[in-house]
Amino acid sequence: MLFNNIKFLFLAVLGIAILAMAPFNKSEIVHDHNKDIVELASETDELSILVEALEAAGLIETLKGDGPYTVFAPTNDAFNALPEGTLENLLDEANRDMLVDLLTYHVVPGKVMSNDLEDGMNAETVQGSMLTIGVTDYGVTIDDASVTSADLEASNGVVHIIDAVMRPDEHTPTTTRY
Repeated sequence: MLFNNIKFLFLAVLGIAILAMAPFNKSEIVHDHNKDIVELASETDELSILVEALEAAGLIETLKGDGPYTVFAPTNDAFNALPEGTLENLLDEANRDMLVDLLTYHVVPGKVMSNDLEDGMNAETVQGSMLTIGVTDYGVTIDDASVTSADLEASNGVVHIIDAVMRPDEHTPTTTRY
């Protein structure tokens, strides 16, 4: 028993030491209050597909505007996890309205920081549907997506990076408003 505890402790310390020595890529997530939401997203490597989608949807100028906006930004991995052909279909000019609908479902008017969130809260999106907020000891969820990085402040709002692309048709709007 004692040997197992010592072995576990050794492995835990070794794991922490390896993680501490791992290189930190500063460019992964940009924190700059002087940049607008689009500039922040453009300089964050894991949001390049989102920026491409915003361009295809014609939403760049909107998210460069005064705001404030809260953007729940899906990562490249989240977009790549969509069923095969979905992303290409959304980026097709013929489906621009569908792309705008999807992307504006990820935007809430106003600046909502993580400490403003409460479990069970709802927030109305720019698209017009409601998002459901979940707050637990393990983190924050927005609909079925988990927040992986929160409170990336921009000059015109805030970005919260999420691990899934949320779809408005998968959630029934509620009558409670944020």
